[in-house]
Amino acid sequence: MSIRVAVIGAKGRMGSHAVDAINNAEGLELVAALGSSDSLETLLDQNIDVAVELTVPKSTEDNVTFLVENGIDTVVGTTGWDNDRLARLESTLKDHPKTAVLIAPNFSIGAVLAMRFAELAAPYFDSAEVVEIHHTRKLDAPSGTANHTAQRIAAARNAAGLPAVPDSTESDPQGARGAVIDGIHVHAIRQQGMNAHEEILFGSDGEALTIRTDSHSTSAFMPGIVTAVRSIADYTGLIHGLENMLDL
Repeated sequence: MSIRVAVIGAKGRMGSHAVDAINNAEGLELVAALGSSDSLETLLDQNIDVAVELTVPKSTEDNVTFLVENGIDTVVGTTGWDNDRLARLESTLKDHPKTAVLIAPNFSIGAVLAMRFAELAAPYFDSAEVVEIHHTRKLDAPSGTANHTAQRIAAARNAAGLPAVPDSTESDPQGARGAVIDGIHVHAIRQQGMNAHEEILFGSDGEALTIRTDSHSTSAFMPGIVTAVRSIADYTGLIHGLENMLDL
């Protein structure tokens, strides 16, 4: 039996690729492809198994809440999910214990592996910073991937009992040191001609390690989306990060 899938945000860059990927994936059936102005109510009589939510940060929380309240498992690739939003989503999911939502900061297998490698490396270096580079159409900064990477690095450092990352900066009126996420500096670059890239920089006296991942096309995210759609029925509640559906 095919998994019946709806794509929300189907006319966007990610959404249009997702429509093609689902149409070409064995065992998946694209039942609905909604644009930003289409009502989610139209999904309720179509027996949807999984929704793929690929809209914009200002819309994603309301969309996902609607889907959860109607018992539809949801794979989310839209960024903007801060801790407050995640907490509200977890609260909503408690009232719908058979429903699952994956919030994936990145669907690129390379990016997921880079985050895992960074987590492994973090306890062994004194310094750690993250640089993310995206196209100029991206609406938020820093990226969800960079935010998630910094959080995982910080958690690994804390678990290892490391002190704060060394930094003697006393004056930064222009914000040149970037955002600080759980003690890790994150720098966002928006550049024409780029797609989605991340460098994770580690250093100690006498050595440095750089982990870099490059997604040159939106098509790089499609295997991850298809994997999530096929796997989400095995889960309930909130899943944060595609790595939780992979055998890492």
